[in-house]
Amino acid sequence: FIILKEQQAKHRVKGVEATKSNILAARSISNILRTSLGPKGMDKLLVSPDGDVTITNDGATIMTQMEIHHQVAKLMVELSASQDDEIGDGTTGVVVLAGSLLEQAEILIDKGIHPVRIARGFEAAAQVAIDHLEKISDRVEFSKDHLEPLMETAKTTLNSKILQPYKEKMAKIAVDAVIDVADLERNDVNFDMIRMEGKTGGSLEDTALVNGIVLDKEFSHPQMPTEINDVKLCILTCPLEPPKPKTKHKLQISSVEAYEELYKQEQDYFVNMIQQIKDSGANLVICQWGFDDEANHLLLQQELPAVRWVGGVEIEHVAIATGGRIVARVEELTPDKLGKCASIRQISLGTNSSRRQERILVLEDCANQKAVTVLVRGGNKMIVEEAKRSLHDAMCVVRNLVVDNRVVYGGGSAEISCSIAVRKHADTVVGVDQYAIRAFADALDDIP
Repeated sequence: FIILKEQQAKHRVKGVEATKSNILAARSISNILRTSLGPKGMDKLLVSPDGDVTITNDGATIMTQMEIHHQVAKLMVELSASQDDEIGDGTTGVVVLAGSLLEQAEILIDKGIHPVRIARGFEAAAQVAIDHLEKISDRVEFSKDHLEPLMETAKTTLNSKILQPYKEKMAKIAVDAVIDVADLERNDVNFDMIRMEGKTGGSLEDTALVNGIVLDKEFSHPQMPTEINDVKLCILTCPLEPPKPKTKHKLQISSVEAYEELYKQEQDYFVNMIQQIKDSGANLVICQWGFDDEANHLLLQQELPAVRWVGGVEIEHVAIATGGRIVARVEELTPDKLGKCASIRQISLGTNSSRRQERILVLEDCANQKAVTVLVRGGNKMIVEEAKRSLHDAMCVVRNLVVDNRVVYGGGSAEISCSIAVRKHADTVVGVDQYAIRAFADALDDIP
């Protein structure tokens, strides 16, 4: 018999004890994030189980990278993630605010107030605070010619980020990217049309906004032209190789003639395929799969530049930007399914030795004007990733202003203003709920 001593220690926690342990779990999470809030906030260095290092002060990133097993603490992670999806910025602030609300709730529980009454008081107070924000908010008027207010807001966002030294330039990139894809009449921004490509090398100052699409690929053959103008491109999701039988098969070739016949058939198949592409009027092939050297050589002979192994997401972006259709079989190619853009260039980054040289393709002035790519450069992978996150936050803020152009003033002033309003309201409330409402006001003071 083995007697397990550990089992004796397990007991079910009930009532106030359970509530307190939940509050403790959630508060410990918010205390971790507290130090990375605001312009003086510090960055966190996170190491994953594989040894990948992430340096960031973006709340949502820190939360998703942490390994959390407690169920209530996981709710804090989801809170941060939903803030990231909806608003894009302020992911640290929401967690800190939630933590300070729980801190106040714990004090109230110690006083013997029932959790349901606390929750009810908090909800009433939140409503008062929201109504008060509506009163103190200002409208920011901007137009395509007057983007200064958007620039100021984007700069504010970048103040607490790694990009702070270059905030002028980065704010301009963020604003231009959003305005390029925004529909200002409908107050709508199609965020999917902004791509972020990161390339290590260069400095953060080399980050640029490309009016078109950047693909982290190169032409399939080194002798293909590196620049093509007036591009008509066909987008294929089928591999350029001879069909293979689905079943297992054996091919016995006993004579040279039979081998040559087989070779000729393969050749004819390729030639037909490439002829069909040329007949459709395409002068560039973008293929989701690869093709073997045989096809590559024939493409070169026929002067058809090609790009292979382009990922699914990138292919969709290219299709949307150029107005082309994604074609699954070469037989279905027709001239109306081709995408169009003014030019495609292959740009070399990095030093001039061929081994270190990174090449990218830039499709410029696509048929659908509303597609832009931000090419982020930086000294190493961590900096590029963090710069991408910071720019994403700035773009989200600009997008929110395009959708709804009201702002409240920052630096903790809005929180204090709400806190005063909530306190005034608490004085008018009778009964136990007023304690919870005052506690909400105290929690608001925590962020400034």
